[in-house]
Amino acid sequence: MSLGPYVRIVARGQGRARPLTREEAQEAMALILEGRAAPEAVGGLLMVLRLRGEVPEEIAGFTAALRAHVTGDLSPADLDWPAYAAGRTRGAPLFLLAARVVSLAGYSVSMHGWNSHQVDAADLRAALPMAGPGVTYTPLEDLCPPAFRLLRLRDDLGLRSCVNTVLRMWNPSGAPATVQGVFHPSYRSLQACAAELLGDSDLTVIKGGGGEFERNPGKPCTLFGLRDGQHIEHPVAPLMDEARRLHDPDRALDLSALWYGAEADDYAIATIQGTAALALWTLKAQPTMAACETLARDLWSRRHDTEGMTA
Repeated sequence: MSLGPYVRIVARGQGRARPLTREEAQEAMALILEGRAAPEAVGGLLMVLRLRGEVPEEIAGFTAALRAHVTGDLSPADLDWPAYAAGRTRGAPLFLLAARVVSLAGYSVSMHGWNSHQVDAADLRAALPMAGPGVTYTPLEDLCPPAFRLLRLRDDLGLRSCVNTVLRMWNPSGAPATVQGVFHPSYRSLQACAAELLGDSDLTVIKGGGGEFERNPGKPCTLFGLRDGQHIEHPVAPLMDEARRLHDPDRALDLSALWYGAEADDYAIATIQGTAALALWTLKAQPTMAACETLARDLWSRRHDTEGMTA
């Protein structure tokens, strides 16, 4: 079967086109991932959906197909943490140290992703020696080469596609909880609705720094997603009175120096602790957000006693 019938469904014209059902979307994405779709049809489908806008049923169907196409060897994890931002304004990946703090509480964290269009200081893969033993990172190109090729179509099409959303929803390790960052606020509820259709139960989505799951401690934050399968829209107060840009391109941050105390930056440390607290809350490490924030601060202050001095 070709991809043509699915393109026709979404592109027949005003009054005749309709979104794909979840089942149709899953079938279409399976064809694409199996290499049975013409590249022209793939580009056509993705760009029609881009023009029309994404809907939960399609994202859920695409994600279900992708979950069946994991070629990398992933161990089970407690928390899924996608990292697919491509913002030119990103700085050091402070969220990597936040994930390391979460691992100090005894949780395993599975990161996966691919990043582009970033300065050297924002290179997550270069910073991976600071991930710590409880955090694993698997490149997208190893986990699912066809999905990697789909993501790279942005270079040819010149536009982001729904593949970016699907990859955030993927959860290739099958973790019971996941955190996601988005750049555009409207995607927070979209991803929550798609997760509900997939039967996921615990998901936290925020408008994060450059599209990553990374909290700005000087600004209020609203958590979207699911908790015990129920939709949430949970406001969280700022952690600091000072509000500034999360990443200053003129100020480089050394993750190793921050972790080992050779460099002090209160805003960066609050970013790490605040992001870790949101992840801990998603994992239900403590019953309240305030308790999770206290736990994150405590884990940070005892990080060397807990883990030792080995990076």
